[in-house]
Amino acid sequence: ELEEREAEPYSETEVMKRLVVKDEKVVLAHLQHLKNCNQEELLQEGLDFIRSHNIGINIDRFKNQSKNNMNENNMPHGGGCPGSRAMSFENTHTASASTANTQSELQQWPIQLHLLSPQAPYLAGSDLLLAADCTAFAVGDFHGEFLKGKRLAIACPKLDSGKEIYVEKLVSMINDAKINTLTVMIMEVPCCSGLLQIAQMATAQAQRKIPIKFIEVGLRGNILREEWV
Repeated sequence: ELEEREAEPYSETEVMKRLVVKDEKVVLAHLQHLKNCNQEELLQEGLDFIRSHNIGINIDRFKNQSKNNMNENNMPHGGGCPGSRAMSFENTHTASASTANTQSELQQWPIQLHLLSPQAPYLAGSDLLLAADCTAFAVGDFHGEFLKGKRLAIACPKLDSGKEIYVEKLVSMINDAKINTLTVMIMEVPCCSGLLQIAQMATAQAQRKIPIKFIEVGLRGNILREEWV
């Protein structure tokens, strides 16, 4: 039997009432989860409950949450989506004369998938690289290692609208432009995986069958996975 009813609004205070009667480790684990997810208001509500009720739980490590959760510009770090979390990388590479002026391997324009026409002559019989917007900035040798010899389409599965149009265009590129292969290159963040799903939907709907290579890039530009799917 299914019953449909309005859910009660979330209350961190009510959660704390249930947790404090359990083991202290459960409470600390819950507080740590709120901290990791940058849920500062909920964390503060939970801490206030513990203090106001004189509950004997050591919460010293959470006292500076507000301060630790701010960056140098007093802006909160990205929370919720791991792809929005602020991070800083140290650049350990030094430029050399041989790599300072790397030649571009871009063979066409435009490159944004919304602007690309499946009927463009340069797509006919080509190998297409469908890359998430961020990949070219993360991979040091994007042009020489991955773009060389391919046509390019870029898209962002998180921010772009009209993803059904992307599927239709890719279907047309497979059926009408008769592209040979499709390489899908994404970042490791979860929101980026939608680009592979778009490509797989297109290949499933297309009349022609072509091979798909999947490349997953780490946040430091390292290749985590590279395989035919």
